[in-house]
Parts: sequence; C-alpha cells; structure tokens
Amino acid sequence: MMSLDETPKEGFRPIAGLDRIVHEPARLMILAVLSVVESADFLFVARQTGLTRGNLSAHMSKLEAAGYVEITKEFVEKIPRTLLRLTPKGREAFDDYRRKITNALGKPPG
Repeated sequence: MMSLDETPKEGFRPIAGLDRIVHEPARLMILAVLSVVESADFLFVARQTGLTRGNLSAHMSKLEAAGYVEITKEFVEKIPRTLLRLTPKGREAFDDYRRKITNALGKPPG
C-alpha cells in the first residue's frame, strides 16, 4: 500500500484544471450527445440525456453563453423546431476535458 508521501504529485493535478462549464454532469451529457452528431433536435437531446425540457433549456443557455453550443430555431410546416450544434470551441472544450480526465483517471497511480 502506498503512503501519502509516495502519492504521485502530478497524477491527479489535471483534474483541478477541468473546465467547470463542461464538468457539470448534465452539460457533460449534452456535449457528449452533440459530439457524435452534426446537429440534433432539442427533443432528441432531452430524450437521450433524460433531462426535462426546462433543465435542458437552462443548461443549453449556459453552453451557448460559453460559446460551446449554437442554438437555431426554425419552423417546419408551422411547427417550431430547435436545433442544437456543437461549435468548434465547444468541440475543443469537450475534447480537452476528455483528454484531461482520461489522463488523470485512465491508469491507477503507482
């Protein structure tokens, strides 16, 4: 068993630098869904994440304010539709988050 003095100093340090916008679980789910599609309908993202419409809307506003997600509203045969798309900045933030968390937790210390 490793003592506290033997704990690697750098192993978990990247976790401190995680983007707090991305790190929040609901927003992380949203970004994960959007990272594998070109764009997605609001209701599709709500179904995939299990978030309520109101909760999803609140998190989408934060992601949009950060420049991570683009929200487009349109009408299809007089029915409103909201499309969500990951921006290049959002893709970079998500990829950076994934890289840091994988590096920090990918292999046990020691």
